[in-house]
Amino acid sequence: MAEEKELVMPQHVAIILDGNGRWAKSKGMPRNYGHVQGAKTVEVICEEAYRMGIQYLTVYAFSTENWNRPKEEVDALMKLLRNYMKTCLTTAKKNRMCVRVLGDKTGLDEDIRKRIAELENATKDNDGLHFQIALNYGGRDEIVRAVQKIVKKAEEGEITAEGVTEAYLSDMLDTRGLPEPDLLIRTCNEQRISNFLLWQLAYTEFYFTPVAWPDFSKEELVKAVEAYNHRDRRYGRI
Repeated sequence: MAEEKELVMPQHVAIILDGNGRWAKSKGMPRNYGHVQGAKTVEVICEEAYRMGIQYLTVYAFSTENWNRPKEEVDALMKLLRNYMKTCLTTAKKNRMCVRVLGDKTGLDEDIRKRIAELENATKDNDGLHFQIALNYGGRDEIVRAVQKIVKKAEEGEITAEGVTEAYLSDMLDTRGLPEPDLLIRTCNEQRISNFLLWQLAYTEFYFTPVAWPDFSKEELVKAVEAYNHRDRRYGRI
């Protein structure tokens, strides 16, 4: 009997957390119940990903487009976010997790920005899982903000047109210093990237699953990594 090959772990996994509302509706519960359960799943997957050997995990928690949802749902999400910041700090201390928030923080309430700053500062030297949370994030918005920074630097004489390379632009993005994702997972059977990490996903493998995010488990993460292992990842990014 042939010996099974050990799975090669992707260094960086990005996840679009989809299906919280539909999952709740299927159980006769309000949408916010799904978001609460989804937040608990994030905690579980952070621990399992690190145990498996994944070094970077980035989740799409709240997009720039999510502001268009009903005010009641947005308010509930912001309340959940405030509570999650406290929980995340506790989890980060226990698991030595380094947490970073991506997105336009200026669009968030001052108290949330303060909690984000406290969380990032308290965990910046941790040597466990590098966990990125995309909040008020949109890929196009990120690129626009990066270009605005470059234009400002050009106006101040710090950069010329010839100096704007792929590497330079990457350094202007929210993900500066992070490796690009090897694997993108989207739950609940949707097969689009919804304005997530548009620049960074250029050479990423995609994995779509019908499982709604609150039901996503270590077993489902293993399935995604197994699928990733069956992809032909060639050198030269072709």
